[in-house]
Amino acid sequence: MRHFFPILILLLGSTSVAEAQISYSGRLEAGYQHYLFRTLTVDPGPSWNGYNLNEEQNGFNFTTSNGLAFAKRKLYTGIGLGYLNYEGIEGISIFGDFEYLPSNKRLSPLLNLRLGYNHIWNQYENGIGSMHTEFGLGVNYKMKEKLGVYIKSGLLITQQSILVPITLGFRF
Repeated sequence: MRHFFPILILLLGSTSVAEAQISYSGRLEAGYQHYLFRTLTVDPGPSWNGYNLNEEQNGFNFTTSNGLAFAKRKLYTGIGLGYLNYEGIEGISIFGDFEYLPSNKRLSPLLNLRLGYNHIWNQYENGIGSMHTEFGLGVNYKMKEKLGVYIKSGLLITQQSILVPITLGFRF
């Protein structure tokens, strides 16, 4: 009985993967991040140099993500890397990228989740790093079986701030 559940999960997982048609997929994106507000207020101490985005900067980002598509390309999971620029403060991000398309039609909604880390070189010596959590909703237009273009928006929580990302992307 002790081995029943692990074996059952393994069998169910192998049968679903066998029919899932796994394939490589990638994403290229460009986006704008509109600053909304800070997630905390600091009582400054002697070594405090200001908030991470001290002038409430909006940002631009360019990202790429590479991974695997499952279930007739409706489910995607990958690893991404990005360049960030918050009105002169540059940075990089690395993240896990999860996406779901509920439909295989030419025009489909999409749900996206990104979890990771980013580092910006701001007023602090050597810059500062932060978690990166992004929730997104959008619309995907399938041009061909493996090619598509999409637009999405949502909420981004990073660098002690909440931003609204607006992203245009290309999937292949």
